[in-house]
Amino acid sequence: MPTAPSLPNPPRLSAMQVLACGALIVTLSMGIRHGFGLWLQPITQAQGWTRETFSFALAIQNLSWGVFGIFAGMAADRFGAFRVLVGGAIAYALGLAGMALSTTSIGFALTAGVLIGAAQAGTTYAVVYGVIGRQIPAEQRSWAMGVAAAAGSFGQFLMVPVEGWLISSFGWQEALLFLGAAVLLIMPLALGLREPGFGGGQAPVREQTIAQALREAFRYRSFQLLMAGYFVCGFQVVFIGVHMPSYLKDNGLSPQVASYALALIGLFNVIGTYAAGALGQRLAKRHILAFIYFARAAVIAVFLAAPLTPMSVYVFSAVMGLLWLSTVPPTNAVVAQIFGVAHMSMLGGFIFFSHQIGSFMGVWLGGVLYDQTGSYDIVWYLAIALGVFAGLINLPVRETPIVRVPQRLGATA
Repeated sequence: MPTAPSLPNPPRLSAMQVLACGALIVTLSMGIRHGFGLWLQPITQAQGWTRETFSFALAIQNLSWGVFGIFAGMAADRFGAFRVLVGGAIAYALGLAGMALSTTSIGFALTAGVLIGAAQAGTTYAVVYGVIGRQIPAEQRSWAMGVAAAAGSFGQFLMVPVEGWLISSFGWQEALLFLGAAVLLIMPLALGLREPGFGGGQAPVREQTIAQALREAFRYRSFQLLMAGYFVCGFQVVFIGVHMPSYLKDNGLSPQVASYALALIGLFNVIGTYAAGALGQRLAKRHILAFIYFARAAVIAVFLAAPLTPMSVYVFSAVMGLLWLSTVPPTNAVVAQIFGVAHMSMLGGFIFFSHQIGSFMGVWLGGVLYDQTGSYDIVWYLAIALGVFAGLINLPVRETPIVRVPQRLGATA
């Protein structure tokens, strides 16, 4: 069956410009987000809330990120990333200010949850990867996505100690307000991602409508498997990122150990995500993904079985860091490889929505089961079992480009 005819490509931005601006944007957005676990105890103690209250707000944040990510991806595909990034930066600043000033659990859920989640949807991977997919040649795409993901990890390494220092030096409320001002730097950086093909707010001509692209993707078995695997990724990393600081403190370790542990995860994930992206140019991406999920399950099991000491925490964090966001480049590269890049931000948004449902479950169950049992053990065991499941379902993913019958456009995509 013939594939759809290729369409002329608009002029491309400089690869260096795309990677530099995209990486800095992800560094800021993801770096701030990775430190939210440091606020769990200061906020719950100051407000007299349970851990479930804080966990529920961050669970809402992850779910909001997933839901708004779909629409942010659609908007970025249609109007370009610049407008979405500017709107996301403003929403992020307002959400951090609201998180600092909320005095009720409902207000906290709306600001730290809904608003910041929507902001992250407009300032992170789905939007930036859409630009990379359109502006970077296919033979360099997986590597470029690895660079952007590594930047998010470097943001965690850079920002988490800074956030810990801000909390200890100025207080948790003032720290959030400082971060709200810092995140506005995304707006000038977004200027570097203004794509030539989106002049005048118009999308380039496409061979599929949004509806056609969605029908095609959701009927494709490999897309379904990638979504299921990404659910597990979200469950594992957000549970660990939010609840590990409290888990360590509950077991007698100092808050500094938690800060260093999260920073180590970010540092080593710079290596892991870059390596995953680079290897994706040479190896089957489904095998890379399966290895990552199997390895996560094994690393968590060893961590729970070993005596808990600062050194065991640091070793766990370093090894887990290699696997942390290393699923992101191969997963998104497979989507681009199968379906093309015209609707990549939107399809990436749907994949990420599954990730965020997993994130919701991981962070929320961590709080609920801790309040009910006084322990995180059940959630740790779930993370191991889900890792094995995700490794198995990624093995049959097909990476070859889909064969597409030429279709008439019923509407402008």
